[in-house]
Amino acid sequence: MITREQIHELAEFEDQSARALSFYFQPTPPRNKAHKEEAILTKDLAREAMRQLESRSKSNSGTNSNSHSHSHSKDKFESARADLDRIVRLSQDLRGNGAHAKAIFACSAQGFWREYDLPAQLTGTQLLVNRHFHLKPLAQLLGAFPSLGIVLVDRHRARLFDLRLGELTEREGFFHPLTRRGRGDGFAGYDGGHAERRVADETRQHFKFVADFLKDALDKGMFEKWILGCQETHSPPQFEAQLHPYVAQKLLGKFPAEVTHISRQQILSQAERIFTEAQERRCQEALRETINQARHQARGVTGLRRVLNSLEMGEVQTLLVGQSYHAQAVECSGCGHLDAHLVSFCPVCGRETREVVDVGEAILPWVIRHDIELFYVKDDPEFDKVGNIAALLRFRSEQNTNNLRSIADVPRNPSLSRRARLVGRYRGLASG
Repeated sequence: MITREQIHELAEFEDQSARALSFYFQPTPPRNKAHKEEAILTKDLAREAMRQLESRSKSNSGTNSNSHSHSHSKDKFESARADLDRIVRLSQDLRGNGAHAKAIFACSAQGFWREYDLPAQLTGTQLLVNRHFHLKPLAQLLGAFPSLGIVLVDRHRARLFDLRLGELTEREGFFHPLTRRGRGDGFAGYDGGHAERRVADETRQHFKFVADFLKDALDKGMFEKWILGCQETHSPPQFEAQLHPYVAQKLLGKFPAEVTHISRQQILSQAERIFTEAQERRCQEALRETINQARHQARGVTGLRRVLNSLEMGEVQTLLVGQSYHAQAVECSGCGHLDAHLVSFCPVCGRETREVVDVGEAILPWVIRHDIELFYVKDDPEFDKVGNIAALLRFRSEQNTNNLRSIADVPRNPSLSRRARLVGRYRGLASG
């Protein structure tokens, strides 16, 4: 299971010689028993990546007449070839595996190799080579498969499940037996009344225990949001009364469930439905608020140039990008400043710039490192009118060229609590 720390490690990685390989394997139903299609596709992708590496290696050789530089470039080229060969060999073992997808991030020149199993819901098999790892498929997957807590509760039982990347795991179970006495006990039901109050008190204590456990789990980062299953469509008022306001705020939704008589598939189906609906609502709310704030020159900006400026000023709270958004930019080879104007020299430090083919991919490591909520927006005409990229801001500072800084120089916002920096924060990395 990929963790927040591992995602940040991928986002931090950079290879100046552009030998960082990102391989995403999506299993497909085989058309014959030989299962050769996937291996053939991987080999074709590896050949194309090799051609790109050879082209860059020749370009570097022409630029650097120094024999030592030429030898160093050749060594890195050979290390990338070894990575590609290893990926092709590994793909032979992956064929026919319909249960899991696979992601591999490699750069032998820096001794880097990471493998992760993922749900088999990638858009397809891909192999890319660049200075940074290609993280958009992973980001979209994390948005579609969040880290959620699922709690099933009744008057004296509770079960806690953990849903991560499509896998449901039962973590805890609680059972608090109730006193077995009724209203008819004792003279004129006197003892029965005491027993009823005792049962009510035991139920309240049970609910408080579960509520406290939820608060502790959220504080420790076990999950960021949670979903409730109970016998009634709406949770018992006694249980809601025990929830800490912070815990109640993190509740995404509820579904009817018998604690001991519900299948894992039913739990998974209900949780995914509730989460999808909640994400769609959140995305639409963020989109409308951002556009409205931008119109009033308040806490919203639209268009690539303004969004890049706000990112570099450390202002962005939520970033919205069109699902198929694609735009060019330039990046400073020295300080890393991104500029929507295709200038030859960096306006921040004066160093030479290099072309960025897909700026949406280029800013993704920055978004992950700084725990910015991100939504990919599908087919929205109003969003299309404002350029298919926008940002909701935490604050709005005076933006001018004198304040421009490299993205790498912007510190993390110290006001963000640890809770806001969980893997679950990437639930914003979902399609709207």
